[in-house]
Amino acid sequence: MKAGTFEMVHGALDMIQPHHHHEYLNSSTASNIGFFPVQTSINQFPKPINSELSEWVEQITKQLIDDAPETPSVETFPATSADDNSNFVQPTSFSAEYFRPRKIPRTVEPSDHNHNHDHDHQEQSLTQMMTLLLECAVAISVDNLGEAHRMILELTQMASPYAPSPAERVVAYFAKAMASRVVNSWLGVVLCSPLPLVNHRSLHAAFQAFNNASPFVKFAHFTSNQAILESFHRRDRLHVIDLDIMQGLQWPALFHILATRAEGPPSHVRVTGVGSSQELLSQTGQHLSSFAKRLGISSFEFHPVVRNPNSGLLNVDVSAFRVRRGETLAVHWLRHCLYDATGPDWRTMRLVEELRPRIFTLVEQDVSQSGSFLDRFVGSLHYYSTMFDSLGAYLGTDDPNRHRVEHCLLYREINNMLAIGGPGRSGEEKLRDWRSELGRRNGGLGQVAMSANCMAQAQLILNMYSPAYGYTLVQGTDGTLRLGWKDTCLYTASAWTCTSTTTSNY
Repeated sequence: MKAGTFEMVHGALDMIQPHHHHEYLNSSTASNIGFFPVQTSINQFPKPINSELSEWVEQITKQLIDDAPETPSVETFPATSADDNSNFVQPTSFSAEYFRPRKIPRTVEPSDHNHNHDHDHQEQSLTQMMTLLLECAVAISVDNLGEAHRMILELTQMASPYAPSPAERVVAYFAKAMASRVVNSWLGVVLCSPLPLVNHRSLHAAFQAFNNASPFVKFAHFTSNQAILESFHRRDRLHVIDLDIMQGLQWPALFHILATRAEGPPSHVRVTGVGSSQELLSQTGQHLSSFAKRLGISSFEFHPVVRNPNSGLLNVDVSAFRVRRGETLAVHWLRHCLYDATGPDWRTMRLVEELRPRIFTLVEQDVSQSGSFLDRFVGSLHYYSTMFDSLGAYLGTDDPNRHRVEHCLLYREINNMLAIGGPGRSGEEKLRDWRSELGRRNGGLGQVAMSANCMAQAQLILNMYSPAYGYTLVQGTDGTLRLGWKDTCLYTASAWTCTSTTTSNY
């Protein structure tokens, strides 16, 4: 079958245009009324305003589509990439010009490489970087690793993660991730998780900096805590399972509310924390125990569950969580792209269903971890350009905390999505949409709406940030809460309950 390679590139570039699944309330509108309306439908929100870097990504990809020339015909061959299940258009006799959109000529002279670049020259340079990045992604998607490697070498000379331009830093981090992908493909290996190579202390320091600089982590913690607190109403023996506890930053706030609730503090509180480091889990347990004691929760237990960093919870049985009769059980999971905390998604879902919790709180990043390489590249580029925008509204370019968050967190997530993530991770397909999958399953867990009090908690968090920063909050008609940056949803919180009438946790 004959087809034009330009059609494939056109399709790839078209996919990168932001598809706004959820509309958001404009922050300037919110400032006029003082709060975000709880019951407003998503479809009633006014048209959003794009953020600077995300808008540039949209504009430049549109320009590349409009300017791309027609190309010769090529044959269609079966895909050889491990991520792809369909056929890809590949040149019969490879020439980079066959599937590359036309480059915008580089007109900046060597003498101009200084701080005196005018706006046009800087825009041309950034456009060239973005063009080359997209070409490289297409080359990887058709398994042309040699051409991809050549482009990556060029990109690493053009883009720096220390550049003042957030667009250039995004390109630099994506180029590094794709370099890892090419090396892994050449070696014929699929890395299961980058976690064994991670310095846990630097990772957690970056996570704390991220928590201080943006509302996303607080949103995950406080909305989930409120939902858990409501499920614990008039319950006396409580058990919380955190599927990726890290430093346990979420739970002191819950302890404080439990210790001061009207019906009195619970007689027993137990936290089971899942992590990959026994040492860090022990430290987390000591901190939580000390905090609970200061609040007067005398009967507190911490139980660590050490997971295999390569297989997650694949080999962890329900018995490892030691659920006791008479306990009210809550399970919490902040599902992020930083590393594969739980292993195969099917195993995690089955494990949660087997635990039969009174409530399961799930907070997800709104970027798909499944699909082909090109799918993940397209979604990640828009998602992380938006994330870089949101950080830039609060932290200056030279702020060391901004670089710490970008390098230790966001780059690792990008690398996990492109070099390690997707179907190859742990040898299992990652679910595209956990909420949809949970909703389709018979029995097990059923969704419950996040309450008005959960929305109020999220509103209180956003009150810490000026409306000018651009954070937006929506309560969906499906009962979820969504926090984003201007027109792009970045985190979604949902709550689920066991639908089985035989559970012992009620």
